[in-house]
Amino acid sequence: MPLLARAEPGLLTLRILSALVLAPIAVAAVWFGSPWLPILTAIAAAGMAWEWARLCRGGPVGTTGAVLIAAVLVPIILAVTAGIGPAIAVAAAAAAIVFWIAAREHEPEPRWFALGLLWIALPCVLLLWLASAEGAGRLTLLWVFAIVWATDIGAYMVGRRIGGPLLAPHWSPRKTWAGMIGGAGCAALAGWATARLLGVSALPLVLLSAGLAIVEQFGDLAESVAKRRFGVKDSSGLIPGHGGLLDRLDGLLAVIPAVALLTLIGGGSVLTWR
Repeated sequence: MPLLARAEPGLLTLRILSALVLAPIAVAAVWFGSPWLPILTAIAAAGMAWEWARLCRGGPVGTTGAVLIAAVLVPIILAVTAGIGPAIAVAAAAAAIVFWIAAREHEPEPRWFALGLLWIALPCVLLLWLASAEGAGRLTLLWVFAIVWATDIGAYMVGRRIGGPLLAPHWSPRKTWAGMIGGAGCAALAGWATARLLGVSALPLVLLSAGLAIVEQFGDLAESVAKRRFGVKDSSGLIPGHGGLLDRLDGLLAVIPAVALLTLIGGGSVLTWR
């Protein structure tokens, strides 16, 4: 999800069409809840684990990759059937098991395999935990989607038009400070619109949305570091015009844990903050 991209018109059209197909599926899954949201989450997690295994191995997923995919799914199943505590505990144990198997199989990057499991599984578990909250769970996730998408759109448009100094040239050659500011501004607007729709105080949501936009973009940078480490441009070609699932969901993987932590600290949905 670049903050600055010189996309050709055909590629840009393909990206828009893909987004128009995928976004309603995500919104519908959140709106209708179980079992659709857990199923979609599991599918996305398995796809991201497949991409991560291919990145780490530089080719087919192999035995370690197959274990990684299965290990990602177990905490998600537990999040639905047993709760967040057992799911997080199993995710941590699964990371250790994946590390051990990767080392036994003489994989070149055992630590990256284990890190990828946590990076994928924990946000998925926390997303399902946020969705399970009485009353505000559905609205919280829709707001999260709104600010993530607003951040991507604002960062792309502003970064493309203005350009300027690079945000982190050693990590990503195309992300700019202008793009980060544009993304935060659009996320703030999404927060303001959410507050107006819900009839709650606007200032907390505006500030929180802008702050989470920065978290989102650092999630994007984190994936850029991984892709540079393994010498690839995209995590895969699963999504026409966008690359892979990790390329589209990297920011969401960073925002979900942040929102979950704030929810836990505040004792309730962040949408009710005043």
